[in-house]
Amino acid sequence: MHDFTVTGPLVGGALIGLSASLLLLFNGRVAGVSGIFGGLLFRERGDTAWRAAFVAGLLLGGLALAAAHPAAFPPAGGGRSLGLLVAAGLLVGLGARLGNGCTSGHGVCGLSRLSLRSLVATMTFMATAAVTVYVSLHGLGAAR
Repeated sequence: MHDFTVTGPLVGGALIGLSASLLLLFNGRVAGVSGIFGGLLFRERGDTAWRAAFVAGLLLGGLALAAAHPAAFPPAGGGRSLGLLVAAGLLVGLGARLGNGCTSGHGVCGLSRLSLRSLVATMTFMATAAVTVYVSLHGLGAAR
């Protein structure tokens, strides 16, 4: 990481918190991205429009940032193979289903509501991530 400042993370965190709060306030929905995306794929109860707008906003926001500040993004895939990236994405999706939610739903929205279930889920996500990184870098010979 080069020239790290706290401004970007603070602004990003505030925007995530604001958007999650606004979604709950105006739509009565928790901003769990895996649930929102899953509901879009499986067309839950006619509420496709707001889900599509949410996912489009995520994609367009990322594209806008990439266009405005391309140095903020590493090379596509971070030097990893397409097969590894697809497998990782599928495992994350499976984990979100098994955990009845993702890091945004549990970590952002659940913790802010003081949910014990979300605390346990978030601790599990973080511990699993730490073990996965350690094993992939040191145990599988996948070091950069």
